[in-house]
Amino acid sequence: MATLPDTTALVLEPRGSVLTVWLNRPEARNALSAEMVDELSAVLDATRDDRSLRTIILRGKGGLFCAGGDIKGFKSGLQGGEPTEEDVARGNRSFGDLMIKLNEQPQAVIVLVEGAAIGGGLGLACVGDVTIVTRDARFRLSETSLGIPPAQIAPFVTERVGLTQARRLMLTGARFEGEEAVQYGIGHILAEDAADMEAKCAQVLEQIALCAPGANAVTKGIVFETTRRPRPEALDFAARGFASCMLGDEGREGVAAFVEKRKPKWATE
Repeated sequence: MATLPDTTALVLEPRGSVLTVWLNRPEARNALSAEMVDELSAVLDATRDDRSLRTIILRGKGGLFCAGGDIKGFKSGLQGGEPTEEDVARGNRSFGDLMIKLNEQPQAVIVLVEGAAIGGGLGLACVGDVTIVTRDARFRLSETSLGIPPAQIAPFVTERVGLTQARRLMLTGARFEGEEAVQYGIGHILAEDAADMEAKCAQVLEQIALCAPGANAVTKGIVFETTRRPRPEALDFAARGFASCMLGDEGREGVAAFVEKRKPKWATE
């Protein structure tokens, strides 16, 4: 596995082909501080090209996922002088960069939500390739009740739940729990409690282990390019990715394993 950066607001637990990233500010309900955002961005950069790493799990310490942006921290920062509009916009936009990175990270990203996912925490839940939520987990897009918009997470939430639901959830600050989160598409899998969440996560990891890590990375790239390019260009991009994989080590091993009726090497490592 790639060399991981030193972190304070995060706890990193590498184990084999899986890296668990814990949001580690339980005293602040794992609110997203500038330090936490910078550290998570550094972790994603460090691991992006590491194909020995198949999965990144994102979760929160203290039985709670994430209560959103660090409003108290921002307010205390104002004591050093009133920031300009440009200062605030720049700081807000930095979280959008993190959202893009996490959304398009080549590894499979599993998000485990228990306790609560509020504001930016709900946004993070929306960029998991697989998001597992407990039945009693609480969700809310609370920004407009604070007099601010859910600026950087809005595109990702809208992509996840659809335009009409996104408008309703953002403009009403509606509260809901795990089962509804799965109905909206924020979560993929509903767990009864924390223990069940762990068990369901283990099942997903077993499924990911059957997939070639390089092919998964290329597949994620194809998926996102289909949202950005005209259809013929997206298919050209996909064809080049297919050819690279087919003629690469994983493709040759996958075809050989199929013909020989055995598991490919990546499924037995």
